[in-house]
Amino acid sequence: MSLFLDRYRLDPVHLGRGGMGEVWGAEDTVLGRRVAIKFVRLPDAELIERFAREARALSSFSHPGVPALYDFGSAGGRHYMVMQFIEGNGLHDVIAEHAPLSIGWVASIGAQIAAVLEAAHQHGILHRDLKPSNLMLCHDSSIRVLDFGLAFMHEAQLTKLTRTGQQLGTAAYMSPEQVECKPSTERSDIYSLGCVLYELATGRPLFHGPSEYSIMSQHVRTPAIPAGRHRIDIPKGLDDLLMAMVEKNPEDRPATVRDVYERLMPYLSGTGPLGDMTDVGPSPLLLYSRALSRTIVAGGPPTARPSVARHDVSQGDVRRARREAQSLVRQSRYGEAAALLEEAVAHAPEPEELREQLAEVWLTAGDYHRAAHEYRNLAAAADPEQAFHYRLQEATCHAHLGDTELALHLMTELLADCAAEDDPQALELRRQIGELELDAGLLDRARRNLTALLSDLERTHGADHAATERVRQLLASG
Repeated sequence: MSLFLDRYRLDPVHLGRGGMGEVWGAEDTVLGRRVAIKFVRLPDAELIERFAREARALSSFSHPGVPALYDFGSAGGRHYMVMQFIEGNGLHDVIAEHAPLSIGWVASIGAQIAAVLEAAHQHGILHRDLKPSNLMLCHDSSIRVLDFGLAFMHEAQLTKLTRTGQQLGTAAYMSPEQVECKPSTERSDIYSLGCVLYELATGRPLFHGPSEYSIMSQHVRTPAIPAGRHRIDIPKGLDDLLMAMVEKNPEDRPATVRDVYERLMPYLSGTGPLGDMTDVGPSPLLLYSRALSRTIVAGGPPTARPSVARHDVSQGDVRRARREAQSLVRQSRYGEAAALLEEAVAHAPEPEELREQLAEVWLTAGDYHRAAHEYRNLAAAADPEQAFHYRLQEATCHAHLGDTELALHLMTELLADCAAEDDPQALELRRQIGELELDAGLLDRARRNLTALLSDLERTHGADHAATERVRQLLASG
């Protein structure tokens, strides 16, 4: 078999094909590594020039959640990009096998994608084609965002291609403004991300119909059905976020993907192995990110920041403190954000919102000891419904710290306080306990608990329900 560019040996079958080209796996015979090569169809000289200019910009966009771009150019009349090859499973396969996913997994996947989009948007790069097949779940539980395939097109050029009959974007995940060939913005990517997360959370697309035209029409005209109608255990705050992300008017969506990230992070709990799609142990990437987050918390020279006056503060002062803390978190200045919130807590007449934000700061920073302490204090003063959430967050922090027995003890205590073991909240908690037991290698305990849970799910939801099938798969994998 001949080599492409006298260097790359293409696989016998391509990895995928879309409206703009196709992607092949290949062996780099010079460096002895796997790569992915995307061949792109460009119909005119203007787009070819734009392709070269933006490929250079993409090559400088370095992020662990995006495959590296090694090379680009043209050969034999074909334009190509040579990229890092990513091993993993597309989210379309994850959805097919495991949806609806746990709330923790929905939050983890969404927050990781939002972090990648935040970096891309800071470089002036939009994705424009976010969909499950462009999102890869790796075995270390990290997400890679693939194929910024529409990123290098100007809006006018997108419109021109659309009018010539070339499909750009994918109907099930296209924002209303894309459907109507209006300019895309960062909030267009937010809409598409909302569609993806909705499907992860419910197991069904936001809109479906007999044709692409029908689906695109619904994106423009049909109100979205709240995810809570399909899944009773979804937290109201998360449901509200999903609905905000898929608002028809871009101005009604979250302003930035950073806002989406921050609103997802409090729900990042209860993640366990997804069958054979994820490994149990932490990867070198995860170890590195944990060390980096704690270094940022502890390090860095002190910088001036607005001080909260040392007397009872007004609601305006509280709002300013919250905004300033959010700004510091966006800069990864977690220690300063926490210090500001702690000072405000000491003088605020009703500090509960500040305390919750403080706990979220430590959780986002990866300082699970401090986050667990804050969630424990919050739970002690909260009403029963909110305390359930805080106590579960505390248990999750201990699981992140590797103290599985304590995490399981706290979750079991929480389960005992549920009204009944077959109410929706208890059923979800029992699944999380079973997954954590599997994760910790407590196989006999996990099998006993998951077997009992499976029986209750079959009785309450039926044998074919997605939640029932998920527990059945957990038992098979364990």
